[in-house]
Amino acid sequence: MQRGIDLALLGQGKVAPNPLVGAVIVHNDIIIGEGYHQEFGKSHAEVNAIQCVSDKSLLSESTIYVTLEPCAHFGKTPPCADLIVKHRFKRVVIGCIDTFSKVKGKGIAHLEKNGIDVQVGCLENECRELNEHFFTFHEKKRPYVFLKWAQTINGKLDNGDSNGAITWISSPESQTLVHSWRNKYQAILIGRKTVENDNPSLTVRAVTGTNPIRIILDSNLTLISNYSIFNSDSRTLVLNLKKSENKNGIEFIQLEDMRPTSILNALYKLNIISVLIEGGAQTLQSFIDAELWDEAAIITGASTFEKGTDAPEIKTKIKHSFEYFGDTVSMYSKNN
Repeated sequence: MQRGIDLALLGQGKVAPNPLVGAVIVHNDIIIGEGYHQEFGKSHAEVNAIQCVSDKSLLSESTIYVTLEPCAHFGKTPPCADLIVKHRFKRVVIGCIDTFSKVKGKGIAHLEKNGIDVQVGCLENECRELNEHFFTFHEKKRPYVFLKWAQTINGKLDNGDSNGAITWISSPESQTLVHSWRNKYQAILIGRKTVENDNPSLTVRAVTGTNPIRIILDSNLTLISNYSIFNSDSRTLVLNLKKSENKNGIEFIQLEDMRPTSILNALYKLNIISVLIEGGAQTLQSFIDAELWDEAAIITGASTFEKGTDAPEIKTKIKHSFEYFGDTVSMYSKNN
């Protein structure tokens, strides 16, 4: 099962809004096949693992370990539970139940109905953690929310200058770490002021991966089109109070208000299961105050600014922290 988890992680940044899934086939204590869900809309882990087995006659004498309950419904691909039944596996070991309403025990019931021995709960906590974005989306009806910001030792986000030049707080290595985080999230969200102050690209250019969907909060549509977030590097959504339309490749989505609840409801309807919120202070604090977040990371650099924007305040205890190339990275969990 641990091997299945390791395989599943290879799909990070490529399968959302589907879950990360790994599968391992064992015959007489020897792994004869393995696979993982590699890309949204493509073959699931079980299919890829079965295709690895050259002698299919061995499958009826084998156990398949799957990190998540096999699907029992037709989506972009046929049900994996049907495929397992077709090959008459001896046993299926499942990490955790899929709480998505179209599955939720139906895959297990189908396997057992067809005489297959099913064991559920192997490394269950680890398998749940593997897909915390997916489970949050389906169980809480909102995306998984990760907050991130960099601040100085004295708690400033910037130095107060408005000349358009970025004064970096964190090290280049920490900036690369942030890009690796971006690759794990389906979307990234910032407010209008961050666009105007920093003109960010919001890509994963420092690492190999998939650029997240870019979400911009611009209530009155005052941003001009020459900012980097309006290029074609990734899909861009502009949440606003004025209009809904697609124009020049940009998707404008009108909301009734710009409260965190309304924002997350809109993202839920768009089937976005996870979002990394990078700022600025007002946007971050609004999600903290609304208690609509799951995880947070604060990168504290080695510098101090005499003036500037105060960093958000988070009252949850630090889950853990570590030193990273001269910076201190503090991690928080709302459910800690």
